[in-house]
Amino acid sequence: MDSGLVISIVGVVVSYLLGAIPFGFIIAKVFRGVDVRAHGSGNIGATNVGRVLGRKWGLLALVLDIAKGFGPAALAAFALGEFSIGGACPSTAVTLCGAAAICGHIWPIYLRFKGGKGVATSCGVLLYLEPVGTLAAVAVWVVAVLIWRYVSLGSILAATVLVVYVLTMSPRRGGNAVPLIVFGILMAALVIIRHRSNIGRLLNGTENRVGGKKKKQEEAAASDPPTQPEE
Repeated sequence: MDSGLVISIVGVVVSYLLGAIPFGFIIAKVFRGVDVRAHGSGNIGATNVGRVLGRKWGLLALVLDIAKGFGPAALAAFALGEFSIGGACPSTAVTLCGAAAICGHIWPIYLRFKGGKGVATSCGVLLYLEPVGTLAAVAVWVVAVLIWRYVSLGSILAATVLVVYVLTMSPRRGGNAVPLIVFGILMAALVIIRHRSNIGRLLNGTENRVGGKKKKQEEAAASDPPTQPEE
């Protein structure tokens, strides 16, 4: 069997296992003895960790979730001898390793395949695959959150901007841009689908704002197990 194929297969498996590490869950359990899935939105991602445990813990979860996306993609490229940030478009094998890391976060084997929404891990993967477009998307996310104070809205807008960037700019980088374009479209679609419950709350005005004061009923609900945890 071709060594490149073997590296690619092993890379996909390892990328999934690394992406599946539930840092948000681990942080809450180890440092506070809390199962973050039983509080707030029930999500293991950085936003809910920050909401339940405080900003510094949410920031730590965010950094680690980004790292577990960037790391597998970068390591796969290095193993295949094509490591280059911002150079020619990454190969199909490297793109698949990035996708596997995201799938690991969303469907982690360690938590019975119930994970987060994949935004931070997707950001990490894309920081390697498409760094300029990702930084543009992050800028849009920051501006959107500062203006409207909705993390979910910022994530949806950022994903949309990234797709537009990938479609228009990635073909100019050289190499085969098709895997990156397909990945960008699927990633954005997945992010939006994973935020479908948030979209509903945005439309009816009940979505939580960053730094917003909750009503007493909402605070009580946040401390109780969610009836339908977000995946």
